[in-house]
Amino acid sequence: MNETRTVIRLRDCMTRSDGWGRTEGREACQRLLTAVEALPGVEVFRVSFEGVERVDSSFASETVVEVARRFRKERGVCIVDLDDKDIIENIDLAASKKEQPLFVWSGDSAMLIGLKPKTGTQEVLEFALEREAVRSVDYAGSRRGMSVSNASMKLKSLWEEGFLLRREGASESGGVEHVYARIG
Repeated sequence: MNETRTVIRLRDCMTRSDGWGRTEGREACQRLLTAVEALPGVEVFRVSFEGVERVDSSFASETVVEVARRFRKERGVCIVDLDDKDIIENIDLAASKKEQPLFVWSGDSAMLIGLKPKTGTQEVLEFALEREAVRSVDYAGSRRGMSVSNASMKLKSLWEEGFLLRREGASESGGVEHVYARIG
């Protein structure tokens, strides 16, 4: 999958370095949405927390969690430049309440907050996170006794729940094949 990525600084969408409450969150969300909608060719938005001092769960719910939820299955939103455990916990609370998964990336590793995958799809998500893109046949071929249709169903479920992105591609047989990509 040849996706386009960009970084948006959340601090540029805020009036100050602290984000508190739903009202401030909704105002920042409008600025964040404007930035996302101004880039129609971009599929993955890495929201940078550089310069953000603190946010509460209400603010997080109305900004990055809301934007990720709104674009689920179409475009991906993840978080970068964040290692403050208190802020991560507040975003986790907000994302869990809205049943939205979010990845916090640090280098090449991702921490999942918010919604967690079902037990039956956790392994395929871990497989997908190790790659830029994955097809059902890739995952099925890596697991003994796994059918392509079962792998396809698991990947589709992860896409529907917001853990992965999905694009259509051409299969080797000439038909349509879905290609899944991590959000990061």
